[in-house]
Amino acid sequence: MSMSATATERSLSKHSAEKTSVDQRSSRHRRHRTRDWGRAFRAFQRLMVDKEDTAQVFAITHALDGDACKVDYIRLLSLPEGGRIAYERVELADKLIDDAYRASFPPGSVGAAYVNFLATEHFSVAGMIDESHKGIPPEEIDEVHPYAWFFRRVRDIHDIYHVLTGYGRDALGEMCVLAFTFQETHGLGLAFISVGGFLRAHGPAATKARKALLEARRRGKRAAWLPGEDFERLLFEPLEDARRRLGLTPPLAYQAVPVDQRTLVIM
Repeated sequence: MSMSATATERSLSKHSAEKTSVDQRSSRHRRHRTRDWGRAFRAFQRLMVDKEDTAQVFAITHALDGDACKVDYIRLLSLPEGGRIAYERVELADKLIDDAYRASFPPGSVGAAYVNFLATEHFSVAGMIDESHKGIPPEEIDEVHPYAWFFRRVRDIHDIYHVLTGYGRDALGEMCVLAFTFQETHGLGLAFISVGGFLRAHGPAATKARKALLEARRRGKRAAWLPGEDFERLLFEPLEDARRRLGLTPPLAYQAVPVDQRTLVIM
């Protein structure tokens, strides 16, 4: 065998090894290409037993969302400020968990309303992170990769969605936030949960609850794309001004459901 032939074989072998390594990394970064419906159904059943078991929401999205984060990350890059936001890759949780940062929000701002929401609901950023780690392998969520970063971004703004949209943390309010968010991110897991809530609605407020869920879907279609917002700026914006700018009209159908029925109607 000639020296040139041997060199060619070594080159091809090296190229093959490099391609295999790249393919393995790509496969890991692609998250789940197939959907695990069995896991999603089991997690939904557990969620319906305890609406506070947020880990099940993450388990469902992990089982069903497929390429959603990849698609939405690419969408972020297409926005005028999206490239900058993606390049800076700010970890919102690190900011939102900082007491000094949260204390800097002016009265009447989105951030001040968010801080009040967390205090009223006895919820925390760290708690949301812990729940996400229960539903999805931490090494996947915390991976240093653009798609994983985008997932964390959507996770960390969930309670800001509550503030902006006007939905509470009762069972119906959570379902409405998920229905709204699905229209913005198109993660199938969120649709699965909100449709499940729609079908489970029962009792005297069932019709009103279903109208609220349909309204949440319409609001999500009409509103600005929230994952593409500069949240470091948005949090300091007056709440009502932000709602107007983002096209967030009041959740009238949700408000029409009696407060004492907003959990009973779903659970």
